[in-house]
Amino acid sequence: MSQIISITALASISPLGNDPKVVWENYKKENHCFITQFLDHKQTLVAQLDDNSKALVEALRQSDIKYKSLDKSVLYAMVASRKAIKSAGWTSKDVFGINIGSSRGATDLFEKHFKDYLATGKAQTLASPTTTLGNISSWVAHDLQSLGPEISHSITCSTALHALLNGVAWLRAGMTDKFLVGGSEAPLTDFTIGQMRALKIYSNSEEAFPNRALDIEKTQNTMILGEGAAVCCLEIGKKENALAYVAGIGYATEILEHNISISAEAICFQRSMKMALENTDLLEVDAIVMHAPGTKAGDLTEYKAIQKVFGGNLPMLTTNKWKIGHTFGASGMLSIELGILMMLQQEFIGVPFAEVQKPRKQIRKVLVNSVGFGGNAVSILLSI
Repeated sequence: MSQIISITALASISPLGNDPKVVWENYKKENHCFITQFLDHKQTLVAQLDDNSKALVEALRQSDIKYKSLDKSVLYAMVASRKAIKSAGWTSKDVFGINIGSSRGATDLFEKHFKDYLATGKAQTLASPTTTLGNISSWVAHDLQSLGPEISHSITCSTALHALLNGVAWLRAGMTDKFLVGGSEAPLTDFTIGQMRALKIYSNSEEAFPNRALDIEKTQNTMILGEGAAVCCLEIGKKENALAYVAGIGYATEILEHNISISAEAICFQRSMKMALENTDLLEVDAIVMHAPGTKAGDLTEYKAIQKVFGGNLPMLTTNKWKIGHTFGASGMLSIELGILMMLQQEFIGVPFAEVQKPRKQIRKVLVNSVGFGGNAVSILLSI
């Protein structure tokens, strides 16, 4: 059986927009997408969907009475999934699997239902079915009228790339020949922001670039949350309409010292990258889209892990979290999107305040990293 996995479509909905051309145009601009909202009792920097994307979500919500009670995380995934399968040319007659996960799930809806429960002493009828994590893939399957397997999961911030791993495994096992994978997150809520502040990792910077992702010299944590969803269509074999190919996959977990720890040289990242690159000359890797959430430890340990793996000849390094924030479970697939766009456009999108890097003549292979609480890392090698 062919081990080649083609990515035949990718779609997203994020602060950058929901159309590939618009997303690319916004990536080329050196401004961030952060605004302030009153959350967790104070003005808070966040990256929310652009106005056009908000309108798409609201139109979807109003299109079916059943959709009016769904959480934003579900609706975001539905919007992105519709776009992806249309781009790939899939229809309801195709048998394809779905694996779309989320780190936090129906955060906004859960908080609202719990607030009502505390006020009234009664839970609303739809409180349970609309806040279960399985909501995302099952509602996407309903919306697309798909007949294949559907999976939802949460593996913290590496959720979307774990979904990609699952899709690759199903395809290579011969259990299906198409899989829709990705992640969705709508974390811009009071309690979610409060939790991040309790960890002392949320940005209170007043600098021009308040999220200093990939600035390994920073002296304070600068993570900012964003919202969005991204999915891609995977197919077994080398397809003529492929945007890119999955050239390698890697994953690893390391033993924790505490709930959010990662070792000083990110052992999990070293292992996941080495696994993804085991059949690849390191000099062929042109760029790495780092996880780099903007925290002191997170950015520095990942950078050290990359140094350990690549030595002195580092690929070009970038991240998108300085621009759109950390979208938790959706972040890995949004990084995949950036990697594919850079290969298709043959243009590197760097971090404005980062050290200027030696440019590569071409961008043919891009490594994408993701890691989550629990010390679980995933690395995906993309090629064109």
